[in-house]
Amino acid sequence: MNANDLLKEIERLPIKKRLLLIEKTLQTIRKKEDFDEMQIAAESLYSDYKNDQELTAFTNIDFENFYETR
Repeated sequence: MNANDLLKEIERLPIKKRLLLIEKTLQTIRKKEDFDEMQIAAESLYSDYKNDQELTAFTNIDFENFYETR
């Protein structure tokens, strides 16, 4: 099925289903875009976290119990 066939099929749907289709399509585009941005950010910071011990100093206590003082 090519793009024109797909558009013709979409035009045959009731308006509510067409709007739902648009909303879901936009959600998937935004989700993919967000993931790509996070992937780029993670890759750009990977070497910093791998080589700078100050950035990961507190990971040694990640599994210790935390008690908030009041």
